Amino acid sequence: MASVRMTQITALVLKVVAAGHRYGFDVMEACALPSGTVYPALRRLEKAGLLKSRWEQASEAHAEGRPRRRTYELTDEGWENIPVAEKKLSEVRQLLGDLPSSHKKMA
Repeated sequence: MASVRMTQITALVLKVVAAGHRYGFDVMEACALPSGTVYPALRRLEKAGLLKSRWEQASEAHAEGRPRRRTYELTDEGWENIPVAEKKLSEVRQLLGDLPSSHKKMA
């Protein structure tokens, strides 16, 4: 399998899928990121073997009057990388927490 660099985006997407958001649009909403950011991250994670995906049956989507959806889930390797993702996100939270607040407009 290919390796993936654990960026803030890939860490967030991996954690969101682990939390149960299985469809691309659901992942977008949970991450509050645009499709042009989320879908490439999903593809990178799948290529690296941390996620696997499958298309739902066309009949299921048709019965609900919508297009087919692709579902994503973590592989065993993906689950093994959750601590790495959590560490990355913790580092980001710490960094953002250290930023000064901008309550006052500077002259």
